[in-house]
Formats: sequence, C-alpha cells, structure tokens
Amino acid sequence: MSGGTVFGVGLGPGDQDLMSVRADRLIRNARHVAFFRKAGRPGQARQIVNGMMPETAIEFPMEYPVTTEISLTDPRYNEILSQFYTDCTAHLRSLTDAGEDVVVLCEGDPFFYGSFMHLYTRLSGDIDVQVVPAITGMSGAWTATGAPITWGDDILTVLMGTLDEDTLASNMANADALVVMKIGRNIDKVRRALKTAGKYDDAYLIEYATMPNQTVQKLADAEEKVTPYFSIIVVHGQGRRP
Repeated sequence: MSGGTVFGVGLGPGDQDLMSVRADRLIRNARHVAFFRKAGRPGQARQIVNGMMPETAIEFPMEYPVTTEISLTDPRYNEILSQFYTDCTAHLRSLTDAGEDVVVLCEGDPFFYGSFMHLYTRLSGDIDVQVVPAITGMSGAWTATGAPITWGDDILTVLMGTLDEDTLASNMANADALVVMKIGRNIDKVRRALKTAGKYDDAYLIEYATMPNQTVQKLADAEEKVTPYFSIIVVHGQGRRP
C-alpha cells in the first residue's frame, strides 16, 4: 500500500498517564488529528489530549449527526450514521492519498465498542490502518472501586445499557462479575434489571473513571442521580480464592 497511514489511537480511560508510550508519541507528533464529538461539544477524546498535540496540528472533528434524537430501532438511525461514517472515511482517505498520516483519537480501546471500528471496516484493505490498543474504560472503572473485578473462575459479563430490560436482567442473573456500559438515559431500566437479577445492592456506579471529576459510589446511594454518558456500573465477582 502506498500513501499515508491512519492510526486508530486508544487513549485509555481518560488519564493521560495511562496512555501507552506509542499513543503518546503519535499524538505529540501528529500533523492531522481526527476525533468524534457531539455537535456543539468539544469532544471527550479531544479534551483528554489537551496540551499534548502540536500547535500546528490540523484538527478534523467528526460530529455525530444523531446521538439520542432518534431511537436505535428506527431504520433512519443506521442510514444516517452509515452515511456519516462514509463521509468521514472519504475525508481520511483524501488525506492518506496525499501522503499524509492521520491520528484518530479513540476513547478507551479502539476495538472495544468504539466508533473507530466503523471507520476501520471501511478503510482497511484500501489503505494502511494501524490500531494502537489501550486500557479500556471499564478497567479504569473497576480499578477505581479499589477491589478486584474477578476471582478464580468468575465469568465476567459486559452489557450495554441500551439492551432491552429482559435481556439485561437474564444476563445479569447469570453473571459472576458484571460491567454495564452506556448508562446515560438507560439508568432506570438498568436499575430495574439489577433488582430483578438480585444484584442491585452490590452494584457500584463509577462516573468519569480516572478523570479529575471521577466519582465512585454504591448505585443504591445514587437513586436520584442522572448519570452522564461516561459512567459505568460494576458488580464484583466473589469467586474462588486461596
């Protein structure tokens, strides 16, 4: 392959000190930097790297056309997002065709429920795409609780808060250790599912894990709290130990 390279750079859970050496080096030497954000917002990925990028870096904010305005089940949701990712990849491809490298900032790990995957599947095979793995947000979250997430033969289950309530409850009931991501507006549904599964009293809510505004508390103590998108619920496993 000729031309430039697209680097999907995992930023980790939010603390610059938790980035890999390779991620740090790529960001500090980047000429073109792309990142996702909601329209009108600075973008969490972009905020994480404040003070790291060269002042001469050319930024390409990729603004989601929809977030929660349309239901995930609405056919328009996938149609709109598919066109959005196609437009983003066209811009990235135009840069690499001109011989430019592009760093795409990715919260957490690029291959773990991240938007970068939609760019990767559209670009790989045509141009050089390299992925820089990172500490996941959920790892930062359970570490913030000060207790191990799994012991011995515990089975770790990772669920999205966007799932329907029955699916959440049944998977929660079968889990030893549990992580629930994408809480946001789904918090009430997630609470009900945890209660149905008998895990509510053991659940922790971690907001903005590893960031300066991090909070950690039992979910039962946050009854009236409206959680932001950057929050994760954790239930620790209690498996075999010597």
